[in-house]
Amino acid sequence: MRSRQARSDIHLESTAQGLAVKYRIDGVLDHATSATGIEVAQQVISRLKVLAELDIAERRVPQDGSFRVESAGREIDLRLSIMPSIHGEDAVIRILDKRAMIEAYGSLTLDALGFDAPSLRSLRMLAEEPYGMLLVTGPTGSGKTTTLYGALTEIHNGRDKIITIEDPVEYQLPGILQIPVNEKKGLNFARGLRSILRHDPDKIMVGEIRDRETAEIAVQSALTGHLVLTTVHANNVFDVFGRFSHMGIDPYAFVSALNGIWAQRLVRLTCVRCSTPYQPDEADLARVNLTHADVADYRFMQGKGCGDCRGTGFSKRRAIAEILILNDEVRELIIEKRPVRHIKEAARRNGSRSLREVALDLVKSGETTLAEIKRVTLHE
Repeated sequence: MRSRQARSDIHLESTAQGLAVKYRIDGVLDHATSATGIEVAQQVISRLKVLAELDIAERRVPQDGSFRVESAGREIDLRLSIMPSIHGEDAVIRILDKRAMIEAYGSLTLDALGFDAPSLRSLRMLAEEPYGMLLVTGPTGSGKTTTLYGALTEIHNGRDKIITIEDPVEYQLPGILQIPVNEKKGLNFARGLRSILRHDPDKIMVGEIRDRETAEIAVQSALTGHLVLTTVHANNVFDVFGRFSHMGIDPYAFVSALNGIWAQRLVRLTCVRCSTPYQPDEADLARVNLTHADVADYRFMQGKGCGDCRGTGFSKRRAIAEILILNDEVRELIIEKRPVRHIKEAARRNGSRSLREVALDLVKSGETTLAEIKRVTLHE
């Protein structure tokens, strides 16, 4: 999942002096500009509310909306979140640029997303199963939906009925029925999924599992001969079990339906134009629980900062993944509610690697830095 430095969100923060504007570029906030005057801040926020058809008089509770703009001859969908603060209101605009995805990936296949070869083999195997559930997890903006799009593109052969329900539809897939969620009209994930099952599908993609009802229908769909691809918010593959347990899903039915879990993150890559060799000190290594003996064959590189990378030392991002393929041993451990460490040990015996281990491979080859993998991944 490689791209030029991409702005995914615009943050407008009200301060005691006025308004601060920040961009989230490659997952990290960067201060862009500021405007002086509390009235200016209020006018900007009010204008955004008008565009999203929100209540401009209400300033005490959060509000969410969306609107569309045209730029350079193409339409861009924007998601708006308004939050009250001690200085007025803050706004975050999520940028959903379908054309940018098309330009970045062209033909949207799994090979175009930048995963390592072993991870791709596992993902393809899970996506090509005739039935069951494939769960993709990760934080907002980590590319979960793009990964599922790539999988759907590859398994679409014209002989299976594939239906998706999404919020929103981020990329149009030829030959696939894609349904946008419309909360205002009562079309949520659960209601849409129930209707999809009456439409004789073979494969189903659910944009996100957010509640018990959607989770129950998705599990039952996977148990009754459908392949279900979906996403859920969790920190890693093992936290998924806790999420579904918290939603009240029967663990036996869940693990019976589940084929595998795919957790991913986006790691910033060292800028190739300004990168130079460096040697981390003991403190740097200790922060990621390594010693000089552990990194004897590492090729450490870091960017100094240049015009191409806006002085950050990083340019583009790459996706890394942690995969858990469920076998009988793992299923039995989950049903018996054994400690997570036992499940992790069984997963390792089955070839599973953590996100931190996969990320360290990029450090070893000089593609990213220790500080970046510490920012993105957790030591386990």
